[in-house]
Formats: sequence, structure tokens, C-alpha cells
Amino acid sequence: QRLAYHILQSRDEYTDRLSDALHRVRAEVHSCPRCFNYTDSDLCKYCADEKRSDETLCVVEEPSDIMRIESSGAFRGRYHVLHGAIAPLEGIGPQDLKIQELLDRVDAGLRGESPLIKEIILALDADLEGDTTILYLTKQLAGKQVKLSRIAHGVPIGSDIDFIDDRTMGRALENRVEL
Repeated sequence: QRLAYHILQSRDEYTDRLSDALHRVRAEVHSCPRCFNYTDSDLCKYCADEKRSDETLCVVEEPSDIMRIESSGAFRGRYHVLHGAIAPLEGIGPQDLKIQELLDRVDAGLRGESPLIKEIILALDADLEGDTTILYLTKQLAGKQVKLSRIAHGVPIGSDIDFIDDRTMGRALENRVEL
């Protein structure tokens, strides 16, 4: 709504430049053929970066999730974007996501046709759809000689436990760390 009012109150030159920029984005940006992130190059910058580890793959729901993980500075591996999560009530199944491409990527590494993936980190949303997708991926990747992990969920740093919802508190207790 704010954007709409801003555009309506802007000069024609501004809206023309904005319109041109949006058309260029649609024309020039496409999915990376390896990880399915958005890029305007042959490969996205994470797939093209030779300093990143091929052994660890972080699976995310959306391209925007990559930026959040990168901002932590804690991950230097490769990515795979599913472009959503399994949501049966919305009619979204595994065939609607980039799951087969993930399985093909793992299999190609096991056959020696591409770098071997030793660990897959599932960094999906902590909701029913994310959990459903993780369960499905866990079953599909069983027996593939790849370590599977998921990002930890729990109490955010600096938060008051009086304001934590029951599900988050349950996850925090399940994922407690020994001192």
C-alpha cells in the first residue's frame, strides 16, 4: 500500500525509470541451473565461487533465505532452492518443487559425475509445511550416504521466555545443549 501511494505521488520520470528497471529484471534475471537461486549470470555467485565447499549443501525454501543465511557469516557451502515447501492443503506436492533436482544432484555426486555432497543442511521454515518437506526429504535421501541435519530452532537470543510460544519452547527443550 505504501509503495502504491509512493508511486502515485512520484514524478513521471521516476515511475518511468522504475518501470524500465522492473522490465529489465524480468528480462535478465533467471534461475541458476545448478541451485535454482536467482541470477543474471550463467551461474549464481554462490555456485560460481570456487572457494565455497562442495561437500555441504544447504537446502532452503526460497532464494531470499540464502541472503539471511549468508548474513550470519556461518556457512560457506553450496545452496539448493526448493522454491517452496510441500503444502497438501494448497495443492503443492513434491513434484511442484525442485526436489527431484536435489535428488539428482546428490545421485550425480555419488556416481562421481559431480562433486560429492557429504552433508545436507535443511534450513526450512519451522512450520507444518517445512516439517512436512523435511520428513519427505529425509525419506527420499535415506540410504544415500549423505549426512542430514536441520537448523536448530528454539529461543531467540535476548528474548524473554515468558513470551515464547509453546511450539518454540518445545523445540528449544528438545534441542537443548549439554554444558
